Amino acid sequence: DASPHEQTDVPAPPSPHGQNDASTHEPSSANTTRNSSQVEEINWEEEIQFDPGKRRSIDEYHPNQRDMVRRKYLANGPCQPRTADFEVTEICGKDRRFVREWFDEFGSWLEYSESKRKAYCFCCFLFRPRKKKEAGYDAFVANGWSSWNKKYRLKEHVGDINSAHNQAKRDCDALLKQKQHIYVALNNQSNVERNAYYTRLNASIDVTRVLLKQGLPFRGHDESDESLNKGNFKELHAYTAEQNPEVRKVVAHNAPGNNQLTSSKIQKDIVECFAKEILHSVLWEIGNDVFSLLVDESRDVAGKEQMAVVLRYVGKCGSAIETLVGLTHVKETTSKYLKSAIDDLFAAYKLSFKQVRGQGYDGASNMRGEFNGLQSLIMRENSTAYYVHCFAHQLQLVVVAVVRKHKCIGNFFDMISVLLNVVSGSSKRKDMIRDKHKEQVCEALGCGLLKSGT
Repeated sequence: DASPHEQTDVPAPPSPHGQNDASTHEPSSANTTRNSSQVEEINWEEEIQFDPGKRRSIDEYHPNQRDMVRRKYLANGPCQPRTADFEVTEICGKDRRFVREWFDEFGSWLEYSESKRKAYCFCCFLFRPRKKKEAGYDAFVANGWSSWNKKYRLKEHVGDINSAHNQAKRDCDALLKQKQHIYVALNNQSNVERNAYYTRLNASIDVTRVLLKQGLPFRGHDESDESLNKGNFKELHAYTAEQNPEVRKVVAHNAPGNNQLTSSKIQKDIVECFAKEILHSVLWEIGNDVFSLLVDESRDVAGKEQMAVVLRYVGKCGSAIETLVGLTHVKETTSKYLKSAIDDLFAAYKLSFKQVRGQGYDGASNMRGEFNGLQSLIMRENSTAYYVHCFAHQLQLVVVAVVRKHKCIGNFFDMISVLLNVVSGSSKRKDMIRDKHKEQVCEALGCGLLKSGT
């Protein structure tokens, strides 16, 4: 069983002592490279690799973090790129390669690494400790397996009911069962406490759903008890409690101080759950069909360079849909670094470059370069991923080129800019513009020259 001290997507019920979590320690491995007295914060975006050939061993993490890392991997599932181009290898004078139908036969644990071109065991990676001279560990966990002519080795790896592989699989199932976690054995909560917890949780989820749907900010400038405006989340949460007697009984002063389920960390966890559900529906709609890739770079308010990734595809109803699927922080803007970031994103979403039928970027050399640009790197993997210059960027370039050649048009845009600055800088001038426009509208309506529309 696993220690639930780390936070999952949906927070665990509280303990009788008012804590949201419990902790346990598993014995330190000889291969542990981190100091057991310190628990370093994990950067999930960089640490959790979908490709099994790029992962760190579970034993390299601090004992208090291993179950958290396992849960993250279990949430992603095994890496099974069904649309990948499996490399052909000559074995015993015959061309052999990985067979994608093996995913159906051994789907619960079999993985394939596109970077290493080898197969791995997902369950053994998570829970199987390395022992001296243990058969199958190096092949399916450490180095990878590539004997494509020996399918029977897959069945041998599974073994009997008491094999190391099956024990690792049972450990994976136990980690995902909330009722088997340590906090259940320690807490022994009553039904009243458990129902009160889930009522609080559902209230926070409902408030989050409304704010996300309306695109409103969550946090307030001053969220203290004395504040008259604690921000949208807490104010709407308090209003929900006022209108619902069942919620009012279990929130605010009627709930433990450290189990309010309104903290910023809880809010982010719930938002992340919504994001995963929306992304899951988008990827389900795409399936194994083709799509176009749209990428652009932008900085956030903190000055970090980001890469926005948009997928354009044909929906189930037959209409073209463009959906933002991720913002990835990039340390460099070179074409190779951007290609590597897209590789990691596709691996996490179980997409393949073989599905790409179009690319849309701006005119920067690192994006549209004929030899070393991002579009050329992708076309080397898929020749049907044709590059098209982004229309919005083209229109901007057209306006710039026209303004440079025609001074009258340049003066027009300058005059528009001056006019906007003059009018918007004074509320009196805005009122004058509105009054003048109102007079013109009334005259046009009186003459029948203006229609009201909708």
